[in-house]
Amino acid sequence: MAQDIRIKTAADPLQESREFRLRLASEGELPQGVLREEIDASWRRSLGHGLNCLEGDQVGLEQGHDLQLLLDSNRLLIDAATPELEYLVSQQGKGGLIILGDAQANVLAIEGQTEFLKTFGLRDLKPGSCWSESLRGTNAIGTAVVEGRPTLINCGEHYLDRLSPFSCTSVPLRDPQGRVVGVLDLTREGVMAQPQDNLSTLMLAAGNIESRMFGLCYPDHLVLAFHSRPQYLGSAWHGLLALSLDGEVLAANERACDLLQIRRESLVGRRSSDLIGERSPQFIARLLQGGVSSVQTAKGEFFFRALQVPRHTSIGGTAPTAKAPNAQKSQVLEELAGRDSRFARALRMARQGLANELPVLLLGETGTGKEVVARALHQSSPRADKPFVAVNCAAIPEGLIESELFGYREGAFTGSRRGGMVGRLMQAHGGTLFLDEIGDMPLSLQARLLRVLQERRVAPLGAGEEQDIDVAVICATHRDLKRLVQDKHFREDLYYRINGVSLRLPALRERDDLAGMIGSVLHKFGATNVSLDKDLSELLAGYDWPGNIRQLEMVLRSALAMREEGETVLGLDHLTDSLLDDLTASCRQPGSIRENELELIRGALDRHQGNVSAAADSLGISRATLYRKLKQLRG
Repeated sequence: MAQDIRIKTAADPLQESREFRLRLASEGELPQGVLREEIDASWRRSLGHGLNCLEGDQVGLEQGHDLQLLLDSNRLLIDAATPELEYLVSQQGKGGLIILGDAQANVLAIEGQTEFLKTFGLRDLKPGSCWSESLRGTNAIGTAVVEGRPTLINCGEHYLDRLSPFSCTSVPLRDPQGRVVGVLDLTREGVMAQPQDNLSTLMLAAGNIESRMFGLCYPDHLVLAFHSRPQYLGSAWHGLLALSLDGEVLAANERACDLLQIRRESLVGRRSSDLIGERSPQFIARLLQGGVSSVQTAKGEFFFRALQVPRHTSIGGTAPTAKAPNAQKSQVLEELAGRDSRFARALRMARQGLANELPVLLLGETGTGKEVVARALHQSSPRADKPFVAVNCAAIPEGLIESELFGYREGAFTGSRRGGMVGRLMQAHGGTLFLDEIGDMPLSLQARLLRVLQERRVAPLGAGEEQDIDVAVICATHRDLKRLVQDKHFREDLYYRINGVSLRLPALRERDDLAGMIGSVLHKFGATNVSLDKDLSELLAGYDWPGNIRQLEMVLRSALAMREEGETVLGLDHLTDSLLDDLTASCRQPGSIRENELELIRGALDRHQGNVSAAADSLGISRATLYRKLKQLRG
């Protein structure tokens, strides 16, 4: 979206633009070709509204709005935007204003350098005032509403002469149906030196606001984030879907439509099975277990995570509900342990510790299923009928973690919610708080979290009073916390506070029950009648699985997708070339039998950088034949 946002040919934009306005006022006609195309169109609309570009300061201009009624009617938007306003003020507010407007360009909140509001030109900028193009001419709030797209207005480009000293950047905010419901604006005095940086910051904040609005608009439904790259989950760039529990798409954001290459009107109302090629109950059941699930679709591979799960869910294949008998609750943990007796013992101890108010610390590599274990521990605990609240400390921007965890009080921001917003700690009251990637929590917040865990009391941002909380705490990390403590990146006292019962989740290569785990994964995917042939079983058994359980699930799902109708046995032919290359690359170890033949294979693999398909072609044999030779190398 790189744009030249200067007035064309203007050496002094303020002087040049004033000359344009003087000519416009005297002749009633706008000169051609002196403004950027979008600014020119906005000025002409402003002229069409009969506005005088040289009008004076409009301190007394009243729009007849009842401010409280205006705030109440936009409560959903304000609740979703308030944490982002705090973040933007901390990042951008020292040099300007952060403004939240509604779909009619009415100002809902103003934060930041509010001294600007006393200057000539901005004295009528206040909560409740309307900044539509029809009343104020070209301005980033009103113009973004009209255009429905991000808007950059630099110094001198406002229609009203009194606004010339200011530069503005605005981004429209959309609800789950794609309708513009608000505008987020950054206003500064003087020329905006790096407009694209400001725009990127606002767009990131807008994405977070729209994500929150999905949860607020569909509190009793499943909200999913997805993207073709797993690292984009939890960012402003992921697609969002709201689903009913039978798999009907209720809403989608613009990025979801772009990723799926389907227009919103065609997407809403469809079944998730139509989009991803899987039956809805199995797909949803897998997501309800937590973590990230990958799906191979006609549009490519997508990674899904449940952002919001209905508290009372009953779907075939999901984990037992809170009202299940104790024996059934315990079965969840037993299934996770498989035949690994040491891991099963560690899980039982973690469950016992959690039941006795001890914090649990889950350690393990990425992909070992830490969130799945955390949910299973919660479901087998006495708090199973209470909330399970998960917070990924690495996914939330540093400036937002504090408000997300602790919430904020009423009046902490202009237009903030009556009674404030409840933070994740209070949301987990009575239940279980899961702090994922605790090793990535900013050091500045660790002291406050430690105090909360010690005293079991929390105060929202901006509030003096504290509230009692009752939570069981489970933390998880893939990082070496002891090393972080030594390097002064993690508080030692917090480490000992969260390390009540420490549980290390074994990497997949360390487990001796791979066959049982494969069976469990196939069962989870609804493929209970499917088995693996000898060659594929041996290949999977000899692989070191750097991506752990998550990678195993992806391999099996990809193989299942390649089955022909009626096939119940998976073999090497069900693996794509790239998957087979990956799985066999670690099997090249020297052997002592049929040395000449094996030397040829080693040489071919070396020449083709481990590409099994290319090596097989160069030797004039099939991939399956080459794989059988590689089995001899492992022997």
